[in-house]
This record gives sequence, structure tokens and C-alpha cells, in this order.
Amino acid sequence: MELIREKLSVLEPVKIEILDESPRHAGHAGAKSGGGHYLLTIVSPKFAGKSALERHRLIYTALQEMMHKNIHALSVKAYTPEEI
Repeated sequence: MELIREKLSVLEPVKIEILDESPRHAGHAGAKSGGGHYLLTIVSPKFAGKSALERHRLIYTALQEMMHKNIHALSVKAYTPEEI
């Protein structure tokens, strides 16, 4: 989870919460290959004026190297500081 935080630092988040839900998916194909299941809540001023899709693209671009290796599934909630 620290590597996820490190990769997302390019978005200059004011808040990041990462919940590892991998134990709930034991036996799932993604769990067998070592990829984790995570719930991410992130607050960043860089999301201002961006749609949900654009926000998710920024996040997935930052985590690109980890997707389908370290991360099998990622549920995202992305907000601007004004939205929380």
C-alpha cells in the first residue's frame, strides 16, 4: 500500500485512504496471481474541473506499472477538497 501512496503522490493528494480488501477475495483468480483488491479514497486539487472518468484516468495512469501485477482490482472514490 505504501507503493500505491508513493505512485499517487504525483496527484498531490491532501488525503489518501487505502483499504486492502484482498482477504475478502481469497480463492479469486486475481488473488491467486498475487494481485490485491483495494478500495481507494483520494482527495486532490488536481481533480478540479475534471469528470469522474478523467479523475480515474489520472489515477490509473499513476498506477499503471502496478496494475494487473500488484493490483488486480481497484475501487476508486476521487474528490476535490471542496467536495468533502
